[in-house]
Amino acid sequence: MLCQSYAKLIEFFRNIVTSPEFCIKHRNSEKDFSRNRKIPFHFAIYFLLGFSTGSYEKELDSFFKAVKGLDIAENIVTKMAWCKARMKLAYSALIDLNSRLVNYFHAHFAANTWHGFFLKVIDGTTLRLPEIDRIAEYFDPRTPKNRGNRPLARVSQLYDPLNRISCDAIIAPVSQGERDLAVMHLAKLVAGDLVLLDRGYACLWLFDLVLSLGADFCARMPSNWKCVRQFLKSSKREQIIRLPLAPVEKTRCLRHGIHIGSFPLRLIRIELPTGETEALLTSLNDTTGYPFEIFGELYHQRWFVEEDFKTCKCWIELENFTGKSVLSVQQDFHARILSKNLTSMLSFHARETIARRNQDFKQPRQINFAHCLSAMKSAIPLLLTRPLETLATLWQALSALFFKSTEPLRPGRRYPHKPKRKNEFYTCYKRIG
Repeated sequence: MLCQSYAKLIEFFRNIVTSPEFCIKHRNSEKDFSRNRKIPFHFAIYFLLGFSTGSYEKELDSFFKAVKGLDIAENIVTKMAWCKARMKLAYSALIDLNSRLVNYFHAHFAANTWHGFFLKVIDGTTLRLPEIDRIAEYFDPRTPKNRGNRPLARVSQLYDPLNRISCDAIIAPVSQGERDLAVMHLAKLVAGDLVLLDRGYACLWLFDLVLSLGADFCARMPSNWKCVRQFLKSSKREQIIRLPLAPVEKTRCLRHGIHIGSFPLRLIRIELPTGETEALLTSLNDTTGYPFEIFGELYHQRWFVEEDFKTCKCWIELENFTGKSVLSVQQDFHARILSKNLTSMLSFHARETIARRNQDFKQPRQINFAHCLSAMKSAIPLLLTRPLETLATLWQALSALFFKSTEPLRPGRRYPHKPKRKNEFYTCYKRIG
């Protein structure tokens, strides 16, 4: 039964990608992908999902070796043919696929929730881009040229920390603020979502916008707010307050069509193990249903988005782009987010089973997600191109590997942070391995 559920997930994904309507919607012109070629529309997407970090020739040969079932890799498609094919593919296809896949997962799998809420974390970071003029002009035109400065892009995501899934991801020019990108994420919210926000997102118009969508929020507050200073000076653990909107925030509310007015919110004091005190502001005002004691653990869930950014930058090498155009940057970004999500969904059962078994063991363990990503690099072409009747068997073999790929959990272990120089990735010369 479980194998069939995962087989249906892959079948659902494949049916979307291979449908003519999806191709017509996400090609860059009417003539694109209209003739039979060695790289049809769905193969272009499948290849992008393969965590490509090496040379074009090596990655293409490995892909078609798996697809064709060859013993020895053959040079079936040249790198020039691939470059021409990817220019025909709109990156919106990858965004659309990710959105549909996330919705399918939440609808058909026993996804984890917190007190009945789907947790969603909004957070952002920056990515270093190739030093190509057209890329710099689009994403970071303020970068001084010829000074060794890498252009940057602003990245933001709406992340489900309990199920380890990026529900929505955006790469944009670095001039766009994190709050503006957060507004774009809110279109993905539904009633029953609970949004976790860091101090940089603390503003009443954004809180009001979340509430207007039927969702709730919990945000860490900066200490320079007057109401927060007064609260932290008091001895209270929690307090219900009403905050009026400032004129600037009223203008923002009118721009987004938000109801203007003060609303009751709940301030909560959290004492951290480091001795630091933080203030949380939440719309969960029911002190009986949501007691004070649960909010420290709740806000700690926001840390998983930081770990996910580390996964993106270090394990799947999100900054190691495979092309020299704006389109290739967007394709690589959204393809790797989608591949990461697909890996997380296919390893969901193994991750949850290992977590449940931990209570029976002295040394708790967790799934080794880095090894899962490595296994998926070779498994993706097989899962997406082999006959449908073999999907259950493929998932069983993959799941067995996930169960074996575990590592010990060491709660409370801390190490001082030692800054390291980041690896430099060059667009002209790629690794062969």
